[in-house]
Amino acid sequence: MIDNIKFDEKGLVPVIVQDYYTKEVLMMAYMNEESLKKTMETKETWFYSRSRQELWNKGATSGHKQYIKKMSYDCDGDTILAEVEQVGVACHTGKKSCFFNNMIEEEKKDFSVPALFDLIKERKAKPLEGSYTTYLFEKGIDKILKKVGEESAEVIIAAKNTDLTELQYEISDLMYHTMVLMVERGLKVEDILIELQKRYK
Repeated sequence: MIDNIKFDEKGLVPVIVQDYYTKEVLMMAYMNEESLKKTMETKETWFYSRSRQELWNKGATSGHKQYIKKMSYDCDGDTILAEVEQVGVACHTGKKSCFFNNMIEEEKKDFSVPALFDLIKERKAKPLEGSYTTYLFEKGIDKILKKVGEESAEVIIAAKNTDLTELQYEISDLMYHTMVLMVERGLKVEDILIELQKRYK
């Protein structure tokens, strides 16, 4: 395995460390051949310090150990991904991840089915130019019913295939267009929950 790693002119390879469970990127450091071998032997992360020019075992003094769960290298063999069980935090500043200085971050929007339903209702009450939901309401009930029918058929076709990703996508499409239909006809989420509760036996 080590023979497949391409170390740079200084005998180093960058290593991206990722939380095995949450998939959060924790840090980036370097390994040389010796530290890579020790990592593979001990199942703990060992790196090479370029400033001190020596090996160091992550968490040896802080107790914030990293236990290897999985290691892989990229298509070129010049970068390693170490997926670890992180004890404590990864960053010397006390942060869980070293990557906490945001340069660009899209604003996160809280999501829930009721929130989506409310947004669909808003698009009907206050049309928004360029909105697909607004477009459906402008076209009317026949267009909405046509889309519900099409999406139902696509769910059936996707369910016959082995790829669950496609089925997930098509069911989401069907649920969305069904909610548009509900708003168009005046049904609320609560109405559906009441009906479903009757079947909860």
